[in-house]
Amino acid sequence: MICCLNPDCSNPQNHQNNKVCQTCHTPLVPLLRNRFRVIRVLSDEGGFGRTYISEDIDKLNELCVIKQLAPKFQGTWSQKKAIQLFLEEAKRLQQLGKHPQIPTLIAYFEQDNCLYLVQQFIDGQNLLHELNSRKVYRDWDIQSILLDLLPIIKFVHEHEIIHRDIKPENIIRRKCDGRLTLIDFGSSKQLTVRVQRKNGTSIGSHGYSPIEQIRDGKAYPASDLFGLGATCFHLLTGISPFQLWMEYGYSWVGNWQHYLRYPLTKELAEIMNKLLQKEIQHRYQSADEVIRDLMKKHTHILPAAKSKIIKPPVQYSQINSKKYILLRNLIFMFGIIILFAVGESGYREFRKLKANFSVSLSQPRKMTSSSEIPEKDLSLVNTLSGHKSKVLSVVMSPNGKMIVSGGNCEESHHSQCHGNLKLWDVITGREIASLEGHSQNVNAVAITGDGKILVSGSDDQTIKVWNLQTNQLIRTLKGHTDAIHSLAITGNGKTLVSASDDQTLKVWDLSTGKLIRTLIGHKYWVRSVDISPDSVTLASGSFDKTIKLWNINQEQPIRTLTTSLQTVIAVAFSPDGKILASSSRDRTIKLWNLQTLTVSRTFTAEGHNINTIAFSPDGKILASGGRNTSGKHSYHTIKLWNVATGEEMITLTGHSNIVTSLAFSADGKFLVSGGEDNLIKIWQVSP
Repeated sequence: MICCLNPDCSNPQNHQNNKVCQTCHTPLVPLLRNRFRVIRVLSDEGGFGRTYISEDIDKLNELCVIKQLAPKFQGTWSQKKAIQLFLEEAKRLQQLGKHPQIPTLIAYFEQDNCLYLVQQFIDGQNLLHELNSRKVYRDWDIQSILLDLLPIIKFVHEHEIIHRDIKPENIIRRKCDGRLTLIDFGSSKQLTVRVQRKNGTSIGSHGYSPIEQIRDGKAYPASDLFGLGATCFHLLTGISPFQLWMEYGYSWVGNWQHYLRYPLTKELAEIMNKLLQKEIQHRYQSADEVIRDLMKKHTHILPAAKSKIIKPPVQYSQINSKKYILLRNLIFMFGIIILFAVGESGYREFRKLKANFSVSLSQPRKMTSSSEIPEKDLSLVNTLSGHKSKVLSVVMSPNGKMIVSGGNCEESHHSQCHGNLKLWDVITGREIASLEGHSQNVNAVAITGDGKILVSGSDDQTIKVWNLQTNQLIRTLKGHTDAIHSLAITGNGKTLVSASDDQTLKVWDLSTGKLIRTLIGHKYWVRSVDISPDSVTLASGSFDKTIKLWNINQEQPIRTLTTSLQTVIAVAFSPDGKILASSSRDRTIKLWNLQTLTVSRTFTAEGHNINTIAFSPDGKILASGGRNTSGKHSYHTIKLWNVATGEEMITLTGHSNIVTSLAFSADGKFLVSGGEDNLIKIWQVSP
C-alpha cells in the first residue's frame, strides 16, 4: 500500500501501483526524499498535517514515524508558530535522541511545500491504551513507572529542556523490553532566562499541565513533574485530569485522594501529594528530589545496611562511606546504653559486639553459613567484549568449552545485519565464529544436550537450527508471526518449544523442522518458556500476568497460575522438576511447589528489576539478573539465592548496564551473564 500525503484526503490509502490518489486525485509520492515509503496514517494533526507510519528503505525497510507539517493558513501567526514548534521539536530530538528511552531523529527536510520530521518508531503501547485494556494500577505499578520515567525526565532537564506535555499518550511501553519511552517533544521549550521571565504561549494539555504553564506560558522542571503526577493520578483512578479540570479547574488537586479506587502506601501518597501541588513553590523542584523520596522506603537494599558482600561501583561505595561510619557510631552509642543498663555482663557482650562489627565494616566478612558463598570461591574469570551492541541471550555448551551469545544487530557499511550470533572459546575468551542468517536481533539461544545442535530465535520471527560441529545452518523454522523471545529443548534433544510475542508457543520436531502443534491460551506476549526434566510438562510466562502449565502433547493449558498484578518475565524448572521459579515486574521471585501448585517461597528483591533467572545444576542456587535502582544511582547486578532458605547469598556487580541473560555451566562451577553493556562475563561460583 501507499499513502496519499494530502492532509485533507479522507481516504489516503492507495494500491501500490496507483500514480494518483483514488480519493482526492493528488499525485502520489512513492518515496519521500527517495528514501521513505509512507504506509499509513498514524494520527491527524487537525489541519497542520498528519503523522504517518513509514518504511526506511535505507535500513532494510525498518519502520519509522514521519510527522508532516502542512499548515493551511499561509503567512498567519498560527502557521509561523507551528513552523517554530516543528523546528524546535527536531532540534530537541537531535539533542535528546542519545537517550535509549527517547526517540532518535532520523531526518528533517522540506518537500513539496511541506516540512517533514522523521524519527525512530517505538513499537509498543502508550499508557492510555494500556490503561484502557488493563483497567487497574496499584501503588507498586506506579512506583515502577516513576522509577523508569524519572531518570528520563532528569536527562531532559539536564539538557535545559522542558517537555511541557507529559501525559499517558506521550509515554509508550516498549514491546521489546517493557521499558517506558517518552515521546512528542513538539511542545518542549528551551529552559532559558528569557523563557522564565517572559510570558509565553500556553502549550500543553489541560489537566496535566500546571497553572503557571497554562496561565502564563512559563515552564520549569517542576512543571513537568506536575504532569508526571497527573499522569500517575490518571492511571490510579481511571479518571482523566482534563475532565476534572473542565469541571473544577485546579481545585481537584487539593482532594485528589478522594478519587482513588485503592489505598496507597503513606510514602507514595506523600510523593503524589507533592507532585500535584498547585503552587510551584510547594512542588518538587527536580527529578532527583522525587527519586530520593521514592527510594526512602527501599534504603535497606543499600550496601551499608547489609552484612552480605555487595560489590557496587566505586563511586557508589564512596558516597555511602559516611553511612557506614554513622551506622557504626549509632551501634556504639547503643552499646553504651546497654553497658549502663545491664552491668558487667552487658559490658562483656558489648565488647564482643563492637569488636565483631568493627571487623565486618573494615574488611569483607568471610561467610560460613550454609546459605552463603565464601568470597574466595567467587571471582570474575573473564569478560568477553566482541559484541558491538546489546547481548540479549547466552548459553554454555554442555562440555563447558564454548559460549553462544545472541544480541542486537550490528550494521556494516552495507547496512546488513550481522554480529548478532557469536560463538566464543571459554578458555581463551576469543570469538570462534559469527553466524550470519538472522536479519534482526537474536533474543534466545539453546543447545541440545549432546552439544551438537544450536537453536536461535529472533525478532525476524524465525528460528534457525545450526550444526555446531560445522557452524553451518541446517534449516530455518517459520510459523510465528511476531518476535521469538524464548526457546527450550527436551532432554533427549528431539523436541523444541518456542515462545513468541504472537501470544503462542509452538512445539517443533527438531530433527525434521516440522511444526508439531501450536499452544494457544495466553492473551499477551509470551516471553519465557521452560521444559521440565521429564520432557512432558511445559511452563510459560506472559505479559498477561499468568504462568501456564502445559502437557507437551496437548494444545490447551492444563493449569493457569496467577502470580500477581505484574507481568511475568521469566520461568525456570528446578533440575529435579519439583519446583518452578518465576519472576515478575513486582520485583519478586516465587518458587512454586509443583505437587500442590502453591507458592512455597517468595524472594523479595526490592529495587532489583529482574530480567532473567537460572537454577544451578544441583538446584541449590537460583541466580537472578537485572538492574538495581537506589536514589539517583542505578547499578546492574546478579543475585544468588539459597533455594532452601530463601536468603540472598551474594550480589555481584560488574556489568555497567542491565543484565539480560544468565546460564550456569553443566558442572555448576561457572555462571555466564550477558548485558546491555555489550559484554559477556564469566563468574566462578564454586571451586
